[in-house]
Amino acid sequence: MHLTAPAGRRTGIHDTDGMAVASFILGLLGLLVLNVFLGPTAIVLAALALRRGTARRGRALLGLGLGVADLLVLVAFMQADGTMSWSF
Repeated sequence: MHLTAPAGRRTGIHDTDGMAVASFILGLLGLLVLNVFLGPTAIVLAALALRRGTARRGRALLGLGLGVADLLVLVAFMQADGTMSWSF
C-alpha cells in the first residue's frame, strides 16, 4: 500500500502556518495564565515553524517574542513575591 499525498496538495505548509499561529496565540495567553507552560510551548512552536519555512513568518516571530516575554514576566513576578508562581 502506497501512502502519499495527492499530487496537487502541498503538505507541511499548512502545518507550519498553523504552528506559527498557535505559537502567537499561546504566547499571548501565556502573558495571563500558565506562562511557565505556554511560554516554552510558544517558543518551540515558533522555532519549528520558522525552521520549516512558514509563510506566516511575522506571526512566528511574534509567538517567539511573546514566549520569551512570558518567561520574563514569570521571572519578574517570582522575584517580586518569592514564589514559583504569580497571581493578580
